[in-house]
Amino acid sequence: MITAPYRWLLMLGAGISLTLGFIGVVVPGMPTTVFVLIAAWLAARSSPSLAHWLDNHKVTGPIIHHWRNGRCMPRRAKYAAAIGMSISAVIMAFSSTPTWVMVGTDIVMLTVLIWLWRLPEPPPATGS
Repeated sequence: MITAPYRWLLMLGAGISLTLGFIGVVVPGMPTTVFVLIAAWLAARSSPSLAHWLDNHKVTGPIIHHWRNGRCMPRRAKYAAAIGMSISAVIMAFSSTPTWVMVGTDIVMLTVLIWLWRLPEPPPATGS
């Protein structure tokens, strides 16, 4: 049994993660999937209604379902991540970003992309 303050803290974390995930839908280089998965994990421990909403939402539902059922990532999400990170790298290259920040960020993004592309893809949906 969790205490009320701890439950509220988990719900706050879920809300912040979900907000960051939805921002990631439109901001290049900002991840969506990781924040949605964190929000789902926190909501499952603090708010059954929020967890149910996330599981059944048209954007977050498939992400959570694929992760829970085989740690899968659709190819479309992999491409979106690669494109977003590439755009971010180009923006940094043509901005006044310090070299050490740019190189460090590029290494992190490349590492994430390698990990991401090694994840399995979900099986194709079968029609009824």
